[in-house]
Amino acid sequence: MQIDVAVLIGRFQPFHNGHATLLQLALETAEEVVVVLGSSFHARSTKNPFTWQERADMINATLSPADRDRVSYIAVRDYYDDARWSAAIRGKVERHFPYAKRIALIGHFKDASSYYLNRFPQWQLVAAEQLLAIDATVIRRVLFEAEDMRVSLDVISHYLPLSIRQYLKAWSILPHYAVLVKEHAQLLAYHESWKPAPYAPMFVTLDAVVKAAGHVLLVQRGGFPGKGLWALPGGFLDQNERLFQGAIRELFEETNLAVLASTLEHSLVDVKVFDHPGRSLRGRTITHAHFFDLQTEHLPDIRAADDAAQAAWVSIEKLEGMEEMFFDDHFHILDQFLNLTEGE
Repeated sequence: MQIDVAVLIGRFQPFHNGHATLLQLALETAEEVVVVLGSSFHARSTKNPFTWQERADMINATLSPADRDRVSYIAVRDYYDDARWSAAIRGKVERHFPYAKRIALIGHFKDASSYYLNRFPQWQLVAAEQLLAIDATVIRRVLFEAEDMRVSLDVISHYLPLSIRQYLKAWSILPHYAVLVKEHAQLLAYHESWKPAPYAPMFVTLDAVVKAAGHVLLVQRGGFPGKGLWALPGGFLDQNERLFQGAIRELFEETNLAVLASTLEHSLVDVKVFDHPGRSLRGRTITHAHFFDLQTEHLPDIRAADDAAQAAWVSIEKLEGMEEMFFDDHFHILDQFLNLTEGE
């Protein structure tokens, strides 16, 4: 059966030889290929160091001019919801190729993380049988721990196409690379401090979504990880407090919000749990986000404190355009309460 379009889904952080094998299979399967770039619209982090545009450029650099004309790209955010995520991909592919009757999904059942391939029963699965075992996490670690980038890239040369090695060498002289190196070192030290624990730690945190006069209250992080990124006021639960008490305490500590605790208690609209295993680079972190609607026409006074570099009331209308400036999954949390991407 002739295939109209072949779809390849991945994060490609960065694009490596295993990905290149799958892309070649896609090109052999259909005349037109669409590469779905997952985890798009994130702020840069050690897990997602490359923007979706940079990843598209990376992949294009490995292709001949003729093949480049056959490949298009679709950027998809993380929804932390499998059903919503797969529906978004199907919708974007079908809108991009409205004439396509026969669509193939290209993939490889590497490990448990490959379960997403079963989320598209409408498409014909074309699975690669054997691939070189490559862990992109190892590549990123080498990248961020390199003392001499040329030597480090030579060590992992069998994992990467030549054009990608050249791309990474040029990318590493840009200013954001040094910031990510610092963040990587901080996260390593953080994880090292928990190694003596008899089991992998699980953290409980609180976040506060405070709405007033068409604005929400945000803080800008003052330290790593996520230094300079916007976030919800929040932090870790203390041993001797309830979840609601912890959310109020962290909110006051970071923003000095000029509202009585009793007012916040009456303004609580909803509490949602966000527990995706990959939502935080610090480790398995389960947060309880408390949504407060003050229902006021004015914005209460605030002043940044604790580890917040600044606190600010931000118009809800501006939030969608700030998606790539948020820490962890905090844009997703806002989206859950405020339906920021509902129009999509």
